[in-house]
Amino acid sequence: MKTTKGPISDFIQKYYLHFNAASVVDAAKAYEQQLNNGAKMMVTLAGAMSTAELGKIFAEMIRQDKVQIISCTGANLEEDIMNLVAHSHYERVPNYRDLTPKEEWDLLERGLNRVTDTCIPEEEAFRRLQKHIFKIWKDAEENGERYFPHEFMYKLLLSGVLEEYYEIDIKDSWMYAAAEKNLPIIVPGWEDSTMGNIFASYVLKGELQASTMKSGIEYMTFLADWYANNSNNGIGFFQIGGGIAGDFPICVVPMLYQDMEMTDIPFWSYFCQISDSTTSYGSYSGAVPNEKITWGKLDIDTPKFIIESDATIVAPLIFAYLLDM
Repeated sequence: MKTTKGPISDFIQKYYLHFNAASVVDAAKAYEQQLNNGAKMMVTLAGAMSTAELGKIFAEMIRQDKVQIISCTGANLEEDIMNLVAHSHYERVPNYRDLTPKEEWDLLERGLNRVTDTCIPEEEAFRRLQKHIFKIWKDAEENGERYFPHEFMYKLLLSGVLEEYYEIDIKDSWMYAAAEKNLPIIVPGWEDSTMGNIFASYVLKGELQASTMKSGIEYMTFLADWYANNSNNGIGFFQIGGGIAGDFPICVVPMLYQDMEMTDIPFWSYFCQISDSTTSYGSYSGAVPNEKITWGKLDIDTPKFIIESDATIVAPLIFAYLLDM
């Protein structure tokens, strides 16, 4: 087994010595220690990490068993696949801060939906997926089957129907890596994603039944069973960004402890959040980890890290450390 670290890991250990930089190294080393102790790790993806092409390194994290369960927004679930099939049609807008409302409208009329400095092409990305995923949804319904949003996406990827459209190396798709391992994914609030909106439109038109798609409550009960069955050696919580991708799954512990009265359920064994949210009145994303102790999510001795920085910069560095790069 490889034990030596590569140049990226050596660099951050030599130069990342204080403040947020030191937290990056501390969090990476503690993550590695969790895995070495036999603990499992949940990674949560908020924001537009898939459009930021986190898959180029996150897919390798999945392949090397550095993550055992994922919680992500519906946007991250679908945007990794959109990047897979429409990459050459994306446009970067480096001067996005200077755009006028008219220039933004012009992007809309060209079918380009902007995410910060990157525009997702509607026709090649959204509609290309829609044609194929609708058939999978409809076939399931006609067979009396129900699945979670991520399970439908796994079926889409593993069916091979998208192969003709691939525009990046399949190794750079974290969703494909996850599908190959049938990795459990939690997708809270999936309904507000593009595919969720499209599914709802078919329900409104009477072409699909809402019940064909498993719900958020079913995701929570699935997670509760998974946590109870996998927490013997601890489960860590690595949160990229804030929002529902993190808020939803972290609550499974107090639910099991308080509402299910499973008083022997262990707390999350590690917590790290990469976020630029500031601590303010009532802010959850910006709350310091110790506040989570009062909600029965983290223990007094749980290793806790907050890295106040841009996740698109920090997450690849931590993953690089874990991959001995």
